[in-house]
Amino acid sequence: MDGFRAGVLTVSDAGARGEREDASGDAAAARLATLPALLRWRRVVPDEAAVIASAVRDAASQVDLLVITGGTGLGPRDVTPQAVAPLLDYAVPGMAEAMRARGLASTPHAMLSRQIAGVVGRCLVLSLPGSPRAVAECLDAVWEALPHGLRLLGGERDPHAAPGGDPPR
Repeated sequence: MDGFRAGVLTVSDAGARGEREDASGDAAAARLATLPALLRWRRVVPDEAAVIASAVRDAASQVDLLVITGGTGLGPRDVTPQAVAPLLDYAVPGMAEAMRARGLASTPHAMLSRQIAGVVGRCLVLSLPGSPRAVAECLDAVWEALPHGLRLLGGERDPHAAPGGDPPR
Protein backbone atom coordinates (compact mmCIF):
# COMPACT_ATOMS: atom_id res chain seq x y z
CA MET A 1 0.00 0.00 0.00
CA ASP A 2 1.37 3.39 -0.99
CA GLY A 3 -0.42 5.11 1.86
CA PHE A 4 -3.45 4.95 4.05
CA ARG A 5 -6.70 6.36 2.77
CA ALA A 6 -7.61 9.32 4.95
CA GLY A 7 -10.54 11.64 5.41
CA VAL A 8 -11.05 14.93 7.20
CA LEU A 9 -14.41 16.05 8.53
CA THR A 10 -14.72 19.57 9.92
CA VAL A 11 -17.68 20.31 12.15
CA SER A 12 -18.40 24.03 12.09
CA ASP A 13 -21.61 25.98 11.59
CA ALA A 14 -19.71 29.01 10.24
CA GLY A 15 -17.52 26.81 8.04
CA ALA A 16 -20.52 24.99 6.59
CA ARG A 17 -22.09 28.36 5.73
CA GLY A 18 -18.85 29.48 4.03
CA GLU A 19 -18.27 32.22 6.60
CA ARG A 20 -15.02 30.79 7.98
CA GLU A 21 -11.95 29.26 6.41
CA ASP A 22 -11.38 25.61 7.35
CA ALA A 23 -8.00 26.16 9.02
CA SER A 24 -8.29 23.12 11.31
CA GLY A 25 -9.23 20.84 8.41
CA ASP A 26 -6.33 22.25 6.40
CA ALA A 27 -3.97 21.55 9.32
CA ALA A 28 -5.20 17.97 9.59
CA ALA A 29 -4.94 17.37 5.84
CA ALA A 30 -1.41 18.76 5.66
CA ARG A 31 -0.27 16.63 8.56
CA LEU A 32 -1.88 13.46 7.20
CA ALA A 33 0.00 13.91 3.93
CA THR A 34 3.20 13.15 5.84
CA LEU A 35 1.91 9.84 7.26
CA PRO A 36 1.81 8.97 4.26
CA ALA A 37 -1.91 9.16 3.78
CA LEU A 38 -3.85 9.83 0.63
CA LEU A 39 -6.63 12.32 1.33
CA ARG A 40 -9.62 10.64 -0.28
CA TRP A 41 -12.50 12.31 1.51
CA ARG A 42 -13.11 15.78 2.96
CA ARG A 43 -16.19 17.67 4.12
CA VAL A 44 -17.35 20.56 6.26
CA VAL A 45 -20.68 20.08 8.01
CA PRO A 46 -22.70 22.08 10.56
CA ASP A 47 -22.93 21.16 14.24
CA GLU A 48 -25.96 18.91 13.71
CA ALA A 49 -25.77 15.39 15.16
CA ALA A 50 -27.64 13.67 12.31
CA VAL A 51 -25.51 15.39 9.65
CA ILE A 52 -22.29 14.55 11.50
CA ALA A 53 -23.32 10.90 11.91
CA SER A 54 -24.23 10.59 8.23
CA ALA A 55 -20.87 12.07 7.18
CA VAL A 56 -18.96 9.72 9.53
CA ARG A 57 -20.77 6.66 8.13
CA ASP A 58 -20.02 7.81 4.57
CA ALA A 59 -16.35 8.45 5.28
CA ALA A 60 -15.85 5.22 7.26
CA SER A 61 -16.95 3.22 4.21
CA GLN A 62 -14.24 4.89 2.10
CA VAL A 63 -11.19 5.57 4.27
CA ASP A 64 -8.88 3.89 6.79
CA LEU A 65 -8.54 6.97 9.01
CA LEU A 66 -11.04 9.76 9.61
CA VAL A 67 -9.93 12.87 11.48
CA ILE A 68 -12.82 15.00 12.72
CA THR A 69 -12.18 18.55 13.89
CA GLY A 70 -14.59 20.60 15.95
CA GLY A 71 -17.61 20.16 18.16
CA THR A 72 -15.83 18.58 21.14
CA GLY A 73 -16.26 21.40 23.65
CA LEU A 74 -18.93 22.03 26.27
CA GLY A 75 -21.09 24.45 24.30
CA PRO A 76 -24.68 23.58 23.46
CA ARG A 77 -23.82 23.24 19.74
CA ASP A 78 -20.82 20.95 20.45
CA VAL A 79 -22.42 17.61 19.60
CA THR A 80 -19.66 15.73 17.79
CA PRO A 81 -19.05 13.16 20.58
CA GLN A 82 -22.78 12.46 20.92
CA ALA A 83 -23.03 11.96 17.14
CA VAL A 84 -19.93 9.77 16.80
CA ALA A 85 -19.96 7.57 19.93
CA PRO A 86 -23.05 5.51 18.97
CA LEU A 87 -21.43 4.69 15.60
CA LEU A 88 -18.27 3.18 17.11
CA ASP A 89 -17.87 -0.58 17.02
CA TYR A 90 -15.43 -0.02 19.87
CA ALA A 91 -13.55 2.82 21.51
CA VAL A 92 -9.79 3.29 21.61
CA PRO A 93 -9.61 5.19 24.90
CA GLY A 94 -5.81 5.32 25.11
CA MET A 95 -5.67 7.55 22.04
CA ALA A 96 -8.26 9.98 23.42
CA GLU A 97 -6.45 10.03 26.77
CA ALA A 98 -3.10 10.69 25.08
CA MET A 99 -4.57 13.55 23.04
CA ARG A 100 -6.13 15.16 26.10
CA ALA A 101 -2.91 14.76 28.10
CA ARG A 102 -0.90 16.46 25.34
CA GLY A 103 -3.33 19.36 25.31
CA LEU A 104 -3.06 19.76 29.08
CA ALA A 105 0.63 20.54 28.64
CA SER A 106 -0.48 23.71 26.78
CA THR A 107 -3.68 24.75 28.51
CA PRO A 108 -5.83 23.70 31.45
CA HIS A 109 -8.83 24.08 29.14
CA ALA A 110 -7.87 20.80 27.45
CA MET A 111 -9.57 18.94 30.29
CA LEU A 112 -12.86 20.34 28.98
CA SER A 113 -12.38 18.77 25.56
CA ARG A 114 -14.38 15.65 24.81
CA GLN A 115 -12.33 14.18 21.97
CA ILE A 116 -12.92 10.50 21.30
CA ALA A 117 -11.21 7.77 19.34
CA GLY A 118 -12.65 4.52 18.09
CA VAL A 119 -13.28 2.19 15.20
CA VAL A 120 -16.17 2.10 12.74
CA GLY A 121 -15.80 -1.01 10.61
CA ARG A 122 -12.11 -0.90 9.68
CA CYS A 123 -11.82 2.87 9.94
CA LEU A 124 -10.06 4.54 12.84
CA VAL A 125 -12.00 7.68 13.82
CA LEU A 126 -10.29 10.46 15.77
CA SER A 127 -12.45 13.35 16.95
CA LEU A 128 -10.34 16.42 17.78
CA PRO A 129 -10.99 19.97 18.96
CA GLY A 130 -11.52 22.62 16.29
CA SER A 131 -8.46 24.84 16.63
CA PRO A 132 -5.50 24.24 14.31
CA ARG A 133 -3.15 24.24 17.33
CA ALA A 134 -5.24 21.58 19.08
CA VAL A 135 -5.34 19.50 15.88
CA ALA A 136 -1.54 19.55 15.73
CA GLU A 137 -1.16 18.69 19.42
CA CYS A 138 -3.67 15.84 19.24
CA LEU A 139 -2.13 14.34 16.12
CA ASP A 140 1.33 14.66 17.67
CA ALA A 141 0.09 12.70 20.68
CA VAL A 142 -1.00 9.68 18.64
CA TRP A 143 1.29 10.04 15.63
CA GLU A 144 3.76 7.24 16.35
CA ALA A 145 1.00 4.70 17.01
CA LEU A 146 -1.11 5.56 13.95
CA PRO A 147 0.71 3.50 11.28
CA HIS A 148 0.77 0.37 13.45
CA GLY A 149 -2.89 0.77 14.42
CA LEU A 150 -3.95 1.34 10.82
CA ARG A 151 -2.00 -1.72 9.64
CA LEU A 152 -3.71 -3.85 12.31
CA LEU A 153 -7.14 -2.54 11.30
CA GLY A 154 -6.25 -3.34 7.70
CA GLY A 155 -5.72 -6.99 8.63
CA GLU A 156 -1.97 -7.14 9.11
CA ARG A 157 -0.96 -9.70 11.68
CA ASP A 158 0.27 -8.26 14.97
CA PRO A 159 4.00 -9.09 15.23
CA HIS A 160 3.51 -9.48 19.00
CA ALA A 161 0.77 -12.11 18.68
CA ALA A 162 1.44 -15.74 19.56
CA PRO A 163 2.65 -17.87 16.60
CA GLY A 164 -0.21 -19.45 14.68
CA GLY A 165 -2.76 -16.99 16.07
CA ASP A 166 -5.54 -15.57 13.96
CA PRO A 167 -5.01 -12.16 12.38
CA PRO A 168 -6.96 -9.27 13.91
CA ARG A 169 -10.48 -8.75 12.58
